[in-house]
Amino acid sequence: MIYISDGTDEKTAISRTTHLAISAHQDDIEFMAYAPIAECFGNQDKWFGAIVVTDGAGSPRSGLYADYTDEQMKEVRIVEQKKAAAIGEYGFLAMLSHPSKEVKDAGNPKIVEELADLIRRARPKYLYTHNLADKHETHVATALRVIAALRMLSPEERPEKVYGCEVWRDLDWMCDDEKVYLDCGPHPNLMRCLSAVFDSQIAGGKRYDLAAEGRRLANATFSASHACDTYSALNYAMDLTPLMDEKTDIVSFISGHIDRFKAQVMETIGRLSEK
Repeated sequence: MIYISDGTDEKTAISRTTHLAISAHQDDIEFMAYAPIAECFGNQDKWFGAIVVTDGAGSPRSGLYADYTDEQMKEVRIVEQKKAAAIGEYGFLAMLSHPSKEVKDAGNPKIVEELADLIRRARPKYLYTHNLADKHETHVATALRVIAALRMLSPEERPEKVYGCEVWRDLDWMCDDEKVYLDCGPHPNLMRCLSAVFDSQIAGGKRYDLAAEGRRLANATFSASHACDTYSALNYAMDLTPLMDEKTDIVSFISGHIDRFKAQVMETIGRLSEK
């Protein structure tokens, strides 16, 4: 399903994309990639595009949504995501509607091919997806499918930068000089509106809206221990750009980040310990 809120024809809408986010679920886009949404908002030279890979059927539910079937929840989440696309003035929204089990199936080429086709059509300068240390398996699987799709493209079809963003595990643990800082300060009213759209998740039992805003505020303050705040709201991301090269091993790439963090912690303890 392709949704274009401003009525532009599909080819033009997709090809104008400068910033593209690819997420596992409805609402992941708004929580992990608010910075590019805000950067493109109201800007006729920059356009934000969004791709949601799964159908959202397995989400927790309570209250108003306690008795909703998976089919009903899928319909609700489509409506919510389209509302967010209209409010955020996305250039286009694509919902691929795959079950999570299909996304996690590394032997299923269909999703990779769909993603490669959309990225090729959009030709974004910047691409945002999940980070490889996320604790949600469907998020990690989505990031791996995005990487596989990018590797199918020719160098001129690939974005300049690829970022892995925070959702189900933050990236505060990364070495500071390796973090990508995504400024989420502009348009705080827009940020809250986008989060609030996903009522099925919020009233359904998960206060993602408060949690996501709290993380941004915490990151802004705790990003530097010996300086005044530079940001009012901040997300971290991991630079996944090197992984577009199929010669770069994915496991070694992420383990390198973890090993460097470990080494930094051990060095600090060793330097400050009694001799």
